[in-house]
Amino acid sequence: MPWIDTISSADIEENTAVSFKIGGFELAIYRLDGDEFRATDNICTHAHAYLSEGWFEDGVIECPLHAGCFDVRTGKGLGAPITADLRTYPVRVEAGMVQVELPD
Repeated sequence: MPWIDTISSADIEENTAVSFKIGGFELAIYRLDGDEFRATDNICTHAHAYLSEGWFEDGVIECPLHAGCFDVRTGKGLGAPITADLRTYPVRVEAGMVQVELPD
């Protein structure tokens, strides 16, 4: 699948997460310090909760439902109650737009 425009990089403050839906995918897009962006599934792997509504700091998103944490750079779950890692997606910034590459 081609790269998909999601949101202007100027519209995401540092150390925040936003949600984005496209073609059956529910994504969380994160801006870390500076111009580092990441994207993961927005639904927690432990229970149905939107990660973009959780606490985000130092590259770690905390699920708002049961406080499970994930590293947004790798998708790795960081302890209980997480039992499955989070899916991540390639991200780039082109012409000021955060783009995500989704699978076919």
